[in-house]
Amino acid sequence: MKIGEVASRAHVSPRLVRYYEQQGLLTPTREANGYREYDEDDVARVGRIAGLVQAGLTTKLVKALLELEDLALDDQPSCPRTVADLLARELTGIEDRIACLTRSRNTIHDYLLRTEHAAVLSERRAAVV
Repeated sequence: MKIGEVASRAHVSPRLVRYYEQQGLLTPTREANGYREYDEDDVARVGRIAGLVQAGLTTKLVKALLELEDLALDDQPSCPRTVADLLARELTGIEDRIACLTRSRNTIHDYLLRTEHAAVLSERRAAVV
């Protein structure tokens, strides 16, 4: 598939797919005419990259994580100390962001429950299911 289709299916822009490639996060095959050619694995990988970046990870860390996942798939669980240190620091940041988001979610939820708009929560839950 071409870049526009992979971008559309992964819900990102073609420019972002090119950026991921420039950062070494994605390596599509090339046709004889130089066009990029993507497959289903690339769609999933672009979605995973986008999700990690949206969660606040740097592309450098995303690359390290993807490389570790690829090694794990090949039954080569390995992690250099520098990467382990980077992951540990990032884990602390992720946990801090989760705690902050949890507090915010709880504040919003409790506020809505105390107002005349409590029904909004029920409507939201029904829409999600």
